[in-house]
Amino acid sequence: MKTQNSSEKTTLHPRNPHRFRYDFEALIKVCPELKSFVHTNEHKIGSSDSEQSKQTVDFSNPDAVKALNKALLIFHYDIQNWDIPANYLCPPIPGRTDYIHYIADLLATTNNGIIPEGETVVGLDIGIGANCIYPIIGNSAYGWSFVGTDIDEKALQNCKKIIAENPKLIDAISLQLQVEPRFIFKNIILPEDKFAFTICNPPFHNSAEEAAKSALRKVNTLNDKKTSNPVLNFDGQNAELWCNGGEIGFITQMIYESAKYPLQCLWFTTLVSKKDNLKSIYKTLNKVSAAEIKTIDMAQGQKISRLVAWTFLSPKQQTEMINSLNL
Repeated sequence: MKTQNSSEKTTLHPRNPHRFRYDFEALIKVCPELKSFVHTNEHKIGSSDSEQSKQTVDFSNPDAVKALNKALLIFHYDIQNWDIPANYLCPPIPGRTDYIHYIADLLATTNNGIIPEGETVVGLDIGIGANCIYPIIGNSAYGWSFVGTDIDEKALQNCKKIIAENPKLIDAISLQLQVEPRFIFKNIILPEDKFAFTICNPPFHNSAEEAAKSALRKVNTLNDKKTSNPVLNFDGQNAELWCNGGEIGFITQMIYESAKYPLQCLWFTTLVSKKDNLKSIYKTLNKVSAAEIKTIDMAQGQKISRLVAWTFLSPKQQTEMINSLNL
């Protein structure tokens, strides 16, 4: 894709293909439906930027964001006919891509600095949602395989449709319904399973009300004006946006459950959106005797988050795990 170095988003991972301003001409060529959502950013009129560089979409418009996602997935990842049902989370692809590339760096630290690639590298996506984004990006970038889980059967059915319409994904992604929503790894990690990593974007909020207020703030920030009844591109089902105990409750549960499968996963990981939660997370990880803990800061625009990773394996066991996975 044509890019302009002056617009490089230096906060994104160096291998992230979305570090530069979107080339809407190229994106519209592969996804014509995007054209109706592209407009000129009036705030940049009169600047030294080219006319093309002033093009953008309304990121508070869910249809515009979905069309942009479709175009990005076609252009960068050769994914056709991607779609999600109404009111499901439409993910920001640049941020999701960053998570995958940082996972790759993490795996390289236990593989002599070499990023392991290929189908024998299997990741477990906790809460895959209806969009299937992490497995799509991970498979495209590194050839990894994934098991995607969710408590929402409709979400999994949509993932199944995405996979069916993109044959290269059929052997790369398997789906599993979590039949007991109060658990995360139970029923999912079986005795014979071995995963290179787990990946998770946990529910942020404690309640539907808190999630709605957060979405409202985002829309008002994007639009630079106040509204009390916006159309949200931050839609999401209950399990995607909130749960009892919020982010810290979900991650705490995940950590305690992970301790029951210490030899079956090289790195357990999760996004952490709220910095204030880190102290409690570290405390819980120490309680379960994690052998190693890593925190990786990530940023997309003004949004700051971090990836927390932990393993129960000693350096020697990590090497043995890598060898057992044929990495």
